[in-house]
Amino acid sequence: QVQLVESGGGLVQAGGSLRLSCAASGSTISSYVMGWFRQAPGKEREFVAASSWSGGQTYYADSVRGRFTISRDNAKNTVYLQMNSLNPEDTAVYYCAAGSGGRGQGSYDYWGQGTQVTVSS
Repeated sequence: QVQLVESGGGLVQAGGSLRLSCAASGSTISSYVMGWFRQAPGKEREFVAASSWSGGQTYYADSVRGRFTISRDNAKNTVYLQMNSLNPEDTAVYYCAAGSGGRGQGSYDYWGQGTQVTVSS
């Protein structure tokens, strides 16, 4: 069982940056692919980024590639999402997830409670 707690969300102006953190407990994240998803108001939750067990492979949604970077520190049991060049379309609740990988939500077994990111124009 893995418990995930996200932090680092907030209000930022367009063009700004935020770094989200996801702290895990109960089990080591080195056993899992770690992913970030987001859900904007009135929309389905969507894939943002994922990191392989070692962090050697990363995957991104087209909408964030080149602006967002996922990273992980297995020693600290934490995964990060660095978000640069934010725009209002990035406004959403961001969720951290742990599982066997992929872009589909069904591949992830454990989810955090989410952190709100709001980008003002």
